[in-house]
Amino acid sequence: MTWLLIAAVCLLTSLGQVAQKLAVSGWRSRPVSLGGKVRSPWLWVALASMGLALLLWLMVLQRLEVGVAYPMLSLNFVLVTLVARYVFAEATDGRHWLGVALIVTGVVLMGLFS
Repeated sequence: MTWLLIAAVCLLTSLGQVAQKLAVSGWRSRPVSLGGKVRSPWLWVALASMGLALLLWLMVLQRLEVGVAYPMLSLNFVLVTLVARYVFAEATDGRHWLGVALIVTGVVLMGLFS
């Protein structure tokens, strides 16, 4: 159950990051007032997903030590990198992918020895 909670936190926080990107992308294309920004559906998706992730994170911290749980959130970097590359067509070089591979390796090692 704890690992499912961590996976949900990772997915929700990644969704929140992507929704933030989509919100500000819409603001770049044309001037938007503060009221218009607050009415952005992507902003609300970001807030909701990050809020739910926070609540689930508190449940994770009830079950695991923070020193074990927190490194697992590094998977957010992997998920957001994949979305940035394949959804937003952002450039990623070899060093970037090496960093992603090292993060995945570290998370696997943490999972095996915790």
